[in-house]
Amino acid sequence: MRKSTIDTISEATLARSLLQLPRPIKRLVALAVDGFMCIFATWAALSLRLETWVGLTPQFLVASALSLVVGLYLFTRFGLYRAIFRYSGWNAMMGVIKAFVLYGLIYMVVFTFVGVGGVPRTVGIIQPMLLIIGVGTSRVLVRHLLNAHNQKIRSKNKARGVLIYGAGFAGQQLAAAMAAAPEFRVVGFIDDDKRMQGHHLDGRRIHDPASLGELIRSRGVDDILLAVPSATKLQRAAIIEKLLAYPVQVRTLPAITDLASGRVTLSDVRNVEIEDLLGRDTVAPDDKLLAMHNRGKVVMVSGAGGSIGGELCRQILRTGPSRLLLVDHSEYALYEIHQALLAMAQSLRLSQTVVVPLLGSVLDETRMRDIMQTWHPATVYHAAAYKHVPMVEHNLAQGLRNNIIGTFVLARASREFNVSQFVLISTDKAVRPTNVMGASKRLAEQLLQALATQSMFSGSANPATCFSMVRFGNVLDSSGSVVPLFRKQIQGGGPVTLTHPDVTRYFMTVEEAAQLVIQAGAMAQGGEVFVLDMGDPVRIADLARRMVELSGLKIRDQDSTEGDVEIRVTGLRPGEKLYEELLIGNNPQPTIHPRIMKAHEEFLPWDQLEVRLDELEVALERNDVLRLSEMLIDLVPDYQPSVELVDWVYVGRREQQRA
Repeated sequence: MRKSTIDTISEATLARSLLQLPRPIKRLVALAVDGFMCIFATWAALSLRLETWVGLTPQFLVASALSLVVGLYLFTRFGLYRAIFRYSGWNAMMGVIKAFVLYGLIYMVVFTFVGVGGVPRTVGIIQPMLLIIGVGTSRVLVRHLLNAHNQKIRSKNKARGVLIYGAGFAGQQLAAAMAAAPEFRVVGFIDDDKRMQGHHLDGRRIHDPASLGELIRSRGVDDILLAVPSATKLQRAAIIEKLLAYPVQVRTLPAITDLASGRVTLSDVRNVEIEDLLGRDTVAPDDKLLAMHNRGKVVMVSGAGGSIGGELCRQILRTGPSRLLLVDHSEYALYEIHQALLAMAQSLRLSQTVVVPLLGSVLDETRMRDIMQTWHPATVYHAAAYKHVPMVEHNLAQGLRNNIIGTFVLARASREFNVSQFVLISTDKAVRPTNVMGASKRLAEQLLQALATQSMFSGSANPATCFSMVRFGNVLDSSGSVVPLFRKQIQGGGPVTLTHPDVTRYFMTVEEAAQLVIQAGAMAQGGEVFVLDMGDPVRIADLARRMVELSGLKIRDQDSTEGDVEIRVTGLRPGEKLYEELLIGNNPQPTIHPRIMKAHEEFLPWDQLEVRLDELEVALERNDVLRLSEMLIDLVPDYQPSVELVDWVYVGRREQQRA
């Protein structure tokens, strides 16, 4: 066997042995190596100074003992044994520098300035210099050994070629972390900064983004990792949009506010989601508005187990309410959000906040009154509603009962028990609705607008509750959003189903929506319809195409029959609109928040609406779907049904009559 082969086998065996050692043993080995270096540097310094080989003299033992005690203490104190050699970056290097500077000063003071009998004063200068060379060399050798071992594994396993977009601190840390990952091979860096292009970082070249196509072909790039955590959402979206044109998997690091550890690891890398493309730069929330009606108060959220209700609870919890009442009719959803909030309260150390899960429907007036009477909430956020357009269209009576009567029941209980603020979560589908869901939400808005004009409610002498509504569009990844549906379809290999190629919708992240809802409610004086600035509408066809591309797949269509996922148009569903609006009139008024507008829209006075609500309840008791549809058209002037009645029970009865 040739010597080079023996050396390679020995290196591989040594590298594997080091990697397999438990972490405490690795630290003890490092400690022992550094202890040996302290003794060796002392012996070498004395031998060089005295120009003779030094034996176990008292002077050597004293100088070695001081080096061991001071050196190992400082190395431990500055974290040299907590850092992992393979991941060591600038922070670890700074720790080494600080430790050796302090060590050198102490050693120099003792042996050079103060002096120890029999030990030449120059040893106080020579020994620290030799020690830093020895310790540094040992670190470099270990890192080289492990990296070389990983490179062999990468070559054997055909590791994925990786380009890191961003040659800043995050990119450098990410490259250092990937050096120990045998499944990846870092090809180099990409950066938009002209001043950095052409230079090298950790031995890897920084390239111009214009050379991406050639790099991907020539260097076998499979993944591009976006390491620009300080970029705005708009900047990140622009970069990702540009990268989608290339046949690579794009992944990213979270925003800089989410990277709290100070060291980037592979666990921080995540797949690029559609939120990264649709997301926009949010306006920092006003903490005073967020806390105004929540901090230190009893707050109730109906529909707490839903997407919007759950996020409202999370945002409210951060403000520190005295008690947070979670109301939902779904046992599983209520359990899930309760457990999540308990964990969140513990992590935020909110020991004074009590989270109470309460099973119940907003249609159960006795249950709602019992809850109100027991805890007297100061603020109520009403998020409980049926929101799925086709589902409500096919179950008309249940949709109206839940969305209208449920709102009325909760509003009436809130007024009776002196709730200060009542905020209804509404929808853009309430504007010139073409479906039952949108019409029901618009009627719920009118109900609260009418109540807000009354200084008294049913002769009660209680102070008036401030009723307000917040209207916005689709929330990304909510239970009714197309995003989770598309994601599931893509994972299953398609097809991705569109109802119409020209359908457009407004989108917003659930975090931003919840924050804006709370802030809008805090500005309410009574009767306002607040409208959130949703940005520009998005074509659902473009959304589907981007989600397929983000998954590293290609669209299969007439132009590309070799693609992976087909996009199929199925036709508009009952009640579905091509586009949504946010305002009925054209007179939105600004508020103190740049993303929140308000409008005072037309509604029936309470004395007229009350009579019609009684008629609506009678029709609901009879399940008279035809009458309910007629009343809805009459009560919501802009409601124009796009289809005939498709309520399942109504259609089923007509079919039986024909038979």
